[in-house]
Amino acid sequence: MKAMVMTGFGTPEVFELREIPKPQIRPGYVIIRVRASSVNPIDYKIRSGLLKNLAPENGVLGFDVSGIIDAVGDGVTKFKEGDEVFGCSGAITGNPGALAEYQLVDERLLALKPNSLTLEECAALPLVSITAWDALIRGAKINQADKVLVHGGAGGVGHLGVQLAKAFGADVYSTVSSDIKSELVRNYGATPINYNSASIAEYVNEHTKGEGFDVIFDTVGGNVLNDSFEASKLEGRVTSVNTRIKCDLTILHQKALSLHVVFMIIPILYDQHEGKNRHGEVLKEIANKVDSGFISPLIHEQIFSFNEVSEAHTLLEEGRAIGKVILRGFD
Repeated sequence: MKAMVMTGFGTPEVFELREIPKPQIRPGYVIIRVRASSVNPIDYKIRSGLLKNLAPENGVLGFDVSGIIDAVGDGVTKFKEGDEVFGCSGAITGNPGALAEYQLVDERLLALKPNSLTLEECAALPLVSITAWDALIRGAKINQADKVLVHGGAGGVGHLGVQLAKAFGADVYSTVSSDIKSELVRNYGATPINYNSASIAEYVNEHTKGEGFDVIFDTVGGNVLNDSFEASKLEGRVTSVNTRIKCDLTILHQKALSLHVVFMIIPILYDQHEGKNRHGEVLKEIANKVDSGFISPLIHEQIFSFNEVSEAHTLLEEGRAIGKVILRGFD
């Protein structure tokens, strides 16, 4: 079968079209005829060598997948041949990615796609929606009484976080850097806060009467984690997807804050039964929220083919994408 394979680590040009063996079915797994994938930051971090220890052995990336089930293994109970599914199947050690004609995927990681989206559109959702769910629903346990601040609400994970928090009845705010992004998060139901024109103290005073936010979802990382501590109320809940920094936790202690860190590939990386089942169940909930009109993926206007994966990586890595970058599968 055809696949886009990394020939090494480095620039986006390391991808090469190759013929590799089609995967063989195994118990508990399905083979998907891949229709689409997308690019996530973890894809280019592996490709660049920053996370080379996570690289799949055959060099095929692509965490998100959507497609049609081509074959089912013994013991598979959730799906049948011909089902249209989506999921975050992993593109890490022991789990070849989606940038190929076919992919072998653990059935626990999949769900039937939303009826209201195409297979290409579905590929925008799995990794970012599971991440947002783990942060806000599983981690912070948001409720209707919460004021929720999402840092980076116009981004891939952030725009799902805004919509999820809104769907669960929270009062949602989002930091942004431009008028265009302000309009985006406003359309998703959040009150935009331009951090270039308002200090933390100013927007905390304006929107929480100086008390701070109940829940803060940091989708950015770096110094934004410190900003999250500062903007949180006493005994507030902070969730983050990027805490690979040295950080002074004094304010965390002074405010008695809770910090929940999300690294959503752990169930795939460590083959956790309950975690994999949870991913599939979360995607079922996401599909229901999509079909009910609560969630809509933001997709970059240009759709790339698998053959154009280098260009897609460059676009995302340079920060020029507005929404999720979709990769269309081989014809």
